[in-house]
Amino acid sequence: MPIVPPTHSVERSLRRAGAKIVVGLDEVGRGAWAGPVTVGAAVTGLRRAPEGLTDSKLLTELRRRALAPVLADWVTAYALGQASPQECDELGMTAALRLAAVRALEALPVEPDAVILDGKHDYLGGPWRVRTVIKGDQSCICVSAASVLAKVHRDGLMAELGEGFPEYGFADNAGYPSPVHRAALEELGPTEHHRLSWAYLDALPKWRHLKRVREVAGDGRGSADEQLTLGF
Repeated sequence: MPIVPPTHSVERSLRRAGAKIVVGLDEVGRGAWAGPVTVGAAVTGLRRAPEGLTDSKLLTELRRRALAPVLADWVTAYALGQASPQECDELGMTAALRLAAVRALEALPVEPDAVILDGKHDYLGGPWRVRTVIKGDQSCICVSAASVLAKVHRDGLMAELGEGFPEYGFADNAGYPSPVHRAALEELGPTEHHRLSWAYLDALPKWRHLKRVREVAGDGRGSADEQLTLGF
């Protein structure tokens, strides 16, 4: 099935409602076992997008890496925000996503009037005016741009972190579940870059004692759509 290019449709509707500066947000790393969660923020205006732009997950690694510098020069403005594995453990994923998003928005050189957020859940909230769009990373140009920039940045960061921990294959799996990652966890346990409140530790008897249990209410330890188990 051919990929339908993203458009400015949602952005135009927000502009008609009075928003002059609209920013697209997308996250990467939500379901990873290791590494930060990263949120990209991109302001694109209404110019025609570079050819081939779509959700980063639909692009090959080679195409993403080629497109990222083109987007960095093409967008009106962009910024990235992150929440560390420790912050994911301490805050829970929803709060960690918000923290990363706020950091990205505050790093922008412009102040947005409205935010297009990929997905159906508004993890950002006030004071921003938020429009959630399911599969916004495929349908909205500014969100697609944010998704590619965030993905390429985080993948590069995980490859750098992996140089110190080659057994885990971070350069290939970016901290997500993979056979290599699973085998390393079984044998060597989690590193300083792993999230210690995640459910994968439940399947590792040798290392289960390292699991962190947050005392405050929240969702970080556990929703099935935010974590992946080892599946042994």
